[in-house]
Amino acid sequence: MARLAVNVDHVATVRQARGTDEPDPVLAAGIAELAGAEGIICHLREDRRHINERDLSLLRQTVKTRLNMEMAAVNEIVDIALSVKPDLVTLVPEKRQELTTEGGLDVKAEPDHYKRVADLMKKANISVSFFVDPETDQIKASCECGADIVEIHTGHYADAKSYDEATVQFKRIENAVKVAADLGLKVSAGHGLGYINIKRFRTLPLISEYSIGHSIVARSVITGFERAVRDMLDIIKGF
Repeated sequence: MARLAVNVDHVATVRQARGTDEPDPVLAAGIAELAGAEGIICHLREDRRHINERDLSLLRQTVKTRLNMEMAAVNEIVDIALSVKPDLVTLVPEKRQELTTEGGLDVKAEPDHYKRVADLMKKANISVSFFVDPETDQIKASCECGADIVEIHTGHYADAKSYDEATVQFKRIENAVKVAADLGLKVSAGHGLGYINIKRFRTLPLISEYSIGHSIVARSVITGFERAVRDMLDIIKGF
């Protein structure tokens, strides 16, 4: 049965909009776990636009399930990850101008670099995930670089403007999941998934975890955070 990991970045985004100390992503993480989430995700970006070191430190102290730190594979953030020791790091691409992560990591472009980072994490007993587009060559490169998990980028599916386009993108994801599983990798999926478009994934039992943030935070404005997490869990556990 697939797990739900809740990304609390967008809670921090709301906080940063006013430059105050609320809403608190650390409190949101605790509520998410109480509601049944089996993982918490945060992305410590180089520009600290939402999650900051205070959040990361407190999340490491308080998360009871599994803390997944999304990160660019740059020296400063690598050093922080090795110091904080999350349960899992997910290597992602990062651009200063983007509103949110726009695509998967190009593992093929710098395999030696990503292997070095993965090796450092594993020596510290930190599991490693690579966030990649649903492309066979990127999944194979991730495996060769030492990934334990690949998280399939679902953004192109989520952004599809028609049913036919969504079908094409879903088939790419379906193939990518099979490729990853055949290589012995664990598979997760995320980016742009919400309460409606995730239902199609009930046909992909090889996905072990869904990483979801924005849609949960958006619904929580209306329903409350605990209810928003439980609503998403009800869908995923019904697969």
